[in-house]
Amino acid sequence: GLVRGASKGEGLGNKFLSHIREVDAVIHVVRCFENDDIIHVDGSVDPKRDIDTINIELILSDLDIVEKRIERARKMLKGDKKYQLELDTLLKIKEALEAETCARLIDLTDEEKEAVKDVDLITAKPVIYATNVSEDDFIDGIDNNELVKKVEEIAKAEESLVLPISAKIESEI
Repeated sequence: GLVRGASKGEGLGNKFLSHIREVDAVIHVVRCFENDDIIHVDGSVDPKRDIDTINIELILSDLDIVEKRIERARKMLKGDKKYQLELDTLLKIKEALEAETCARLIDLTDEEKEAVKDVDLITAKPVIYATNVSEDDFIDGIDNNELVKKVEEIAKAEESLVLPISAKIESEI
């Protein structure tokens, strides 16, 4: 998994981020169960905080890519005015990323999308939130899990999917 500071090389850092860049979609496995025997790295279970932590690391990684592409587009613009749209779009994306908005949530025109189609941004990829729940949640009903509801609110705002899973049941199978 990705840890706080990955964009600066913490944990598996840039190597892990480069692998994510190659995928077609991102699946966030988000803990949505309480269990005193399984300690959370931050000391408590909070799916929104966990999603925000991951998104910030992905945004920081994308910001680095965008800043390099802006420099390149500025150099290319001196020789060819066709790079103006790319530069303007990259600046728009940079502003959104700096405001901690994932690239997939930026409203771009078809022309803007075409201008930056080869800029491989992790936060532009579609996301599925896999809510890791307890066995009891499958028995009692996932609809009663308040932590899953928090993830569903985030997913709804992003037009992302939510998929409940139980890693414990999966491992037993």
